[in-house]
Amino acid sequence: MASVSSPSRYKVSQWNNLTCKQGGLDAMSLRCVICGSFHTTEDHWRLMAEMPQNPADMIDDLVKMQLYKPAAIEAADAISQAQLRTALFVSMASKGNPKRERLVRDLISLAGGLDQAFSAAFGPRAGEFFTDAQRVSQVTRRKFLQNVAVGAALVTLTSCDSTPDAEKPVEDASTGAGAPTGLEKTDLKVAFLPITCATPIIMSKPLGFYEKHGLNVELMKYASWSVVRDAAIAGELDAYHMLAPMPIAMSLGLGSTPFSVKLASIENNNGQGIAVAKKHLGNVNGPADFKGMTIGIPYDYSNHNLLLRYYLATGGLDPDKDVKLIVLPPPDAIAKMSTGQIDAFILPDNFTQRVVKDDIGFIHLLTKDLWSGHPCCAFVAADNWMEENPNTFRALNKAIIDGATYANDAANRKEIAAAIAPREYLNQPVDVLEAVMTGKFEDGQGNSFDIPDRINFDPYPWKSFASWISTQLVRWDYMPTEQANYNELGEEIFLTDLARELAEELGAEAPTEVSRVETMKFGDFDPDKAEEYLKGQIDEFGV
Repeated sequence: MASVSSPSRYKVSQWNNLTCKQGGLDAMSLRCVICGSFHTTEDHWRLMAEMPQNPADMIDDLVKMQLYKPAAIEAADAISQAQLRTALFVSMASKGNPKRERLVRDLISLAGGLDQAFSAAFGPRAGEFFTDAQRVSQVTRRKFLQNVAVGAALVTLTSCDSTPDAEKPVEDASTGAGAPTGLEKTDLKVAFLPITCATPIIMSKPLGFYEKHGLNVELMKYASWSVVRDAAIAGELDAYHMLAPMPIAMSLGLGSTPFSVKLASIENNNGQGIAVAKKHLGNVNGPADFKGMTIGIPYDYSNHNLLLRYYLATGGLDPDKDVKLIVLPPPDAIAKMSTGQIDAFILPDNFTQRVVKDDIGFIHLLTKDLWSGHPCCAFVAADNWMEENPNTFRALNKAIIDGATYANDAANRKEIAAAIAPREYLNQPVDVLEAVMTGKFEDGQGNSFDIPDRINFDPYPWKSFASWISTQLVRWDYMPTEQANYNELGEEIFLTDLARELAEELGAEAPTEVSRVETMKFGDFDPDKAEEYLKGQIDEFGV
């Protein structure tokens, strides 16, 4: 049977009859004896015969006719073959009816197994759509996913469910089989800054993770953290991409009106660096060499600022006296370095790598070398919004954790780099983003590196993160000592238990502990000895 590359050989109206769209029934049609829906049996076989046999052709046709969404490929990639088989033969056939599900399972058993039931129900060639699973090493991953998608499409088309869409039950996302029930709202506005730290929030739009969890998210692009903070307080957003220290600062009213928010999950770990202007090449070998420089930071309440101060202090520098720290929106960093307005900056790695590509600077160090696995950015929502929209918040956080888990797999990094590169997202060259995501990069000093954990995306919000951040906010006079309940702040603001629960529902592993000893370059941090750690740092380095 010849394949086709366009929907011209089977018109959209014919497909609509075959799939029995509500309102599309012909009063003169007969009920098909094959599928029980309203078209003639002759039309059923004729239209089925005209389906293309090439998986890629069929996908193209279904997309053109808007009967099939490419995002299903990403969904298929996230589930196992066994889960997919169950979804196709049980979930689709039972249509959410428990009695019908039991009947389907009984029929599968009577047929002698899943493959026999599939063949009996849909013809001798139907099983071919799963055979790639048995020889996946001999075919491309994309080819396998195309065949899976076609198998799903055939089941949908030949089952011809005549139940109107509005009457179909919605499955619970906690089962891994669809969108959750009871969402208070589905159209959401979520803020982000154009940096690689926002990867899970951004990629979840083009790669379909929001849609998978029943949400329609509009990503709102901002240039600076203070504007995101103000928009959050004003109630203009549903949720936010924020720096990890910001929920602590906002909830306590540090630098702004108190506004209670929660850190729901971590967006990224590591993924930052200190970049220095090219004119200083060869003259910067350690923290003491930054004396007298003007250095850009993204925000006072950022781990960038706290880690930079931590580093400079080890070189005998007082960050408030020996250097000039200026807050600048990350997108402005490249221009300010190229025009000589700043000597260095500590920012996300899409900017540290950009100075190398543009030949205006070099990478001095990666922040992972100061604190391996440190948090940078986080997914955050307001207390009042979560109380008003508990199911929506849960679904949104679950989508973010789902996306972060996908991003944490090194095999997916190049795909993600391409997805977040466009103008509406990061507006960065793909090769720059690949260098960050894969850890294969040049540092502008003649060195090449392969550091797979240059950036990671572990969504688990360790409460020890909050404890270390709090010690540094006290150390640098951002937080009064009387507010420094180091471990209590993590308990109040970091939703660690919820993150674990949602990860487990998604089938991902999550720690059972909520806190840990953090490995750091200049002395490990034990959250149970936070005050001792802070005093020891000040005694050793003088500030």
